[in-house]
Amino acid sequence: MSYQPSKERYQHMEYRRCGHSGLKLSAFSLGLWHNFGHVNNYENSRQLIHTAFDAGITHFDLANNYGPPPGSAEENFGKILKQDLQDYRDELIISSKAGYTMWEGPYGDWGSKKYLVSSLDQSLRRMQLEYVDIFYHHRPDPETPLEETMSALDLIVRQGKALYVGVSNYRPAEAAKAFAILKQLGTPCIIHQPKYSMFERWVEDGLLDLLEKEGVGCIPFSPLAQGLLTDKYLHGIPADSRVATSGIFLKESHITPERIEKISKLNAIAQQRGQKLAQMALAWLLQNKRVTSVLIGASKPEQITDSIQALSNTSFSEAELAAIETILQTPGA
Repeated sequence: MSYQPSKERYQHMEYRRCGHSGLKLSAFSLGLWHNFGHVNNYENSRQLIHTAFDAGITHFDLANNYGPPPGSAEENFGKILKQDLQDYRDELIISSKAGYTMWEGPYGDWGSKKYLVSSLDQSLRRMQLEYVDIFYHHRPDPETPLEETMSALDLIVRQGKALYVGVSNYRPAEAAKAFAILKQLGTPCIIHQPKYSMFERWVEDGLLDLLEKEGVGCIPFSPLAQGLLTDKYLHGIPADSRVATSGIFLKESHITPERIEKISKLNAIAQQRGQKLAQMALAWLLQNKRVTSVLIGASKPEQITDSIQALSNTSFSEAELAAIETILQTPGA
């Protein structure tokens, strides 16, 4: 049976302007970092996309190396797009990135013009697209001049292969230089994708202020700290958890007694608010108006609908924020 999107898909989602650009993003965006590779169940991946779009999520975030194997998330997304969403392309914001290792040899990594242009060409072929809406440089390159990397982003827009450009994992000083170069070239950076959650706060040391000043949107990834900011680990490590099954990005050593105590106390505040811990952690990011959208991941469709319910309560009292801050600032985790 062919997929028919919900007619009510735009009624319950919030859309936020991305910096000073004309672009608005859904308050939640779906990241395809995990669960969309060839190693995953294709029909489940398809259901995740359907569930997201039915709920008003219009932004789907990829990168050249998402899988596994690298590139397979883009291939599968391209198939789902062609199979189910071809008629809705103009309702979607599709992004991709390059900056991490993608292929062997000196031209398959980092930030040279050679790599970025070639990588996006490959991504467009995999997704069967003429252009992406946003193309990011995935991480700073310490060896390539920033002018070269940014001129590659400018070139890609002028070639019609991307409508907008962004950066990811850039620290404030690097980001400020990148923004200045892009502005001078006439292709302003509209969005920055940093790692940001209750447990990962570096963006508050200057980056958020810079983004506000420069009119650049912010889209945090890993908002639940790879699952730590959920009730999943309150009573041990589940057999189907990311720690138990992969242990690459989140390791058992991260789940210390001190960390569990913090999670437990945060969970108690969430319950008082009538939310699950994950919903409160997402709402905590969204209550900051400098955050344009929050990137969520999912392995089951219900996780998407569950996350979106955070939108029903994104306001916090001063007492709640102070209590959360006290927990987060407690030493030992």
